[in-house]
Amino acid sequence: MQLETQRLILRPWQKSDAQALYKYASHPDIGPIAGFPVHTSVDHSKEIIDRVLSAPNTYAVVLKETNEPIGSVGLMIGKASHQSNSDTEGEIGYWIGVPYWGQGLIPEAVREMIRHGFEDQHLEKIWCGYFDGNEKSKRVQEKCGFTYHHTTENVPCVIPGLLRTEHVSCLTKEEWENE
Repeated sequence: MQLETQRLILRPWQKSDAQALYKYASHPDIGPIAGFPVHTSVDHSKEIIDRVLSAPNTYAVVLKETNEPIGSVGLMIGKASHQSNSDTEGEIGYWIGVPYWGQGLIPEAVREMIRHGFEDQHLEKIWCGYFDGNEKSKRVQEKCGFTYHHTTENVPCVIPGLLRTEHVSCLTKEEWENE
């Protein structure tokens, strides 16, 4: 499945995206703040595409202007979510390459994932979290209508041995429909 916004195409990751993925995910300001290690090679990025980014409802954020993947957005539903086991709830995760910060592209992608979750996947609630210090991610959630729900200490992330403080927000279908 492919989704579109004014400036973006959201499509499944492909092995041929490994070079672009490495270009952005190898930057030290991307992975660690989002809870994943810096990509160390194009082969590492290929492995991540195979193991992580090939999950259902996980999309490359592709800039229409250049046709290059510049980030990622995903919707984890039910047991795939870290926040809920309910099949009527999901969780959105996202990141975007440093050169594209501050342009409103990730809020644009997240809004489309919210629409996809509520309209196409028939979800009732969508969760979203960010780790302490990730003010940019917090701001995306605020722009997209999420409201603070709770904070959890000592949350493990993909980086071995690292525990983080996570702030979790949510958005219900009813809140989204009334915006």
